[in-house]
Amino acid sequence: MKKMKIILSFILLGFLLNSCNNDNTTGSYPYAVRMTDAPGPYDEVNVDILGVEVTGDAGQTVTLNVRKGIYNLLDFSNGVSTLIATDSLEISKVEQIRLILGTENTVKINNVSYPLSTPSADQTGLKLQVHQTLEQGILYSVLLDFDANKSIVSTGNGTYKLKPVIRTVEAAISGSIKGKVTPAGSMAVVTAVDVLTNLSYSTNVNASGEFLVMGLPSGTYNVTITPVLPLAPVTKSTIVVTTGNTTDLGTVILL
Repeated sequence: MKKMKIILSFILLGFLLNSCNNDNTTGSYPYAVRMTDAPGPYDEVNVDILGVEVTGDAGQTVTLNVRKGIYNLLDFSNGVSTLIATDSLEISKVEQIRLILGTENTVKINNVSYPLSTPSADQTGLKLQVHQTLEQGILYSVLLDFDANKSIVSTGNGTYKLKPVIRTVEAAISGSIKGKVTPAGSMAVVTAVDVLTNLSYSTNVNASGEFLVMGLPSGTYNVTITPVLPLAPVTKSTIVVTTGNTTDLGTVILL
């Protein structure tokens, strides 16, 4: 009987140890990276996507399944986005996304295509901070808001550099402001300023007169639409943005 009790004790101990180990089993966290763009004054802005990596809080690096190719950023403006990478992670905290670009980057201006050289500091990959804590069973998606207007630098003599200006947007924790200007075809910059923090977010009006400012923390904003002269700027005050929602300003008349 004493021998039987000892055997049962070992079986119970093994069961408890196994249960403890199961509690620490690495989870699986579906993850996706999408790309969008703020409109810019170019015919095309083509970027060569080679790879996407994420880094965990302990320094672990995971290479995602990426859709390699050359993407025209202007195809993904005014809220349109495209999936560039996805995978199932085994880390629950993501601190950084690394976007790896190739050498086939170009800009087209007045139907003439120019190569875009990349600064040596960016050739090892563009490092973007995110700081996400993931939960199992939930698909997490990060949107890379690629500002083509600010990312192209003219160096003179018909040469251009690509110095990417990218903002990471987590759709689940942000809102947006959209609207339309008339007359359509008017070039204008739309700037939303948080009245509490004074942080500003901007985009351009597209050819149809539409605009969408994404990735806004919940709060109250003053929105200024600044067209080219002789049209005058228009400001819409105390625009409320809430998480997961889009505030529609309707049609704004430029005079």
